[in-house]
Amino acid sequence: MTINNVAPKDIEALGRYQKMRRLWLFIGILLVGAVLMLAGPIWIDEGLAEDIELAGIGLIWIGVVGRIWSTLYIGGHKSSTVIMDGPYSVMRNPLYFFSTIAAIGVGFQSGTLTAGIIFGVLCWLAFQIVTRREEKHLSGIFGAPYANYCATVPRFFPNPRLFKDQATLTISTKRMYTTLLDGLVFFVALPAFELAEYLQDIGVIPVLFRLY
Repeated sequence: MTINNVAPKDIEALGRYQKMRRLWLFIGILLVGAVLMLAGPIWIDEGLAEDIELAGIGLIWIGVVGRIWSTLYIGGHKSSTVIMDGPYSVMRNPLYFFSTIAAIGVGFQSGTLTAGIIFGVLCWLAFQIVTRREEKHLSGIFGAPYANYCATVPRFFPNPRLFKDQATLTISTKRMYTTLLDGLVFFVALPAFELAEYLQDIGVIPVLFRLY
């Protein structure tokens, strides 16, 4: 099920806001990541740190696959149509949810749980601000049908019991490829944190603080 018929000017306005949101979030993650390059795990057991990093890789994969799954449904309709099937039937913002999952995985590449929690909380807070503005915008466009959708489907954390689907999908291949490339950016964390760890080991980068 979908809700559509949006004026082009409304699509353009929301699209500009979403682009700025992505830019500022990306800058914020880079800054936090740069600070975490100066941190190290508090535990001596290297095996524990490696286990956390491995779990982080799994979370990144979940986040990337989830984003692609969400994009299959949103297609080229983002900002112009409200999709209410598939991942959008269990939560209103699956792209943001899976991005947060992947961000936690990025933080875990530092070998610490704290970094993953920091990344996750920052993304969650940022997306809470974004979704509220988007919902206000969409409520003014779609009215009661969208208000009913918001009243029955959670904003961020999924409710699997609400899941429903449709038999066929119209897929935007361009948007799917763009989402795939965007998702691969999360994997840049793997060599980045490995390089930081190596530079710490040889004394090029100081370890200013340690995290759990």
